[in-house]
Amino acid sequence: MRLPILFLLAFVAAVFALPPPQKPVVVSFPDNTPSSIIDKAIAEIEKDGGVITHEYSLIKGFAAKVSEVTLNKISALAEAYSPYIEDDYVVNIDGSTSSAQ
Repeated sequence: MRLPILFLLAFVAAVFALPPPQKPVVVSFPDNTPSSIIDKAIAEIEKDGGVITHEYSLIKGFAAKVSEVTLNKISALAEAYSPYIEDDYVVNIDGSTSSAQ
């Protein structure tokens, strides 16, 4: 009887140890956003285990793989410069879309 309880406890511990799921997103900021705000957002993503996949030069923003919890954190960093966050996906020539890897 004791062995199944240990397996159950080990399973519960393993589930809570898993990192939250990450999704590909594009994060862009208003043109007047200071670079320090963007740098804080990038640092927060990397601190939480996310990955910056591309930093844009034509717009103030970047692409990343990040959890929903971290997206909420960076949205609250600076209310005056709130980011626009959208799912990152690939658009094919026939108009179909697929998730960005």
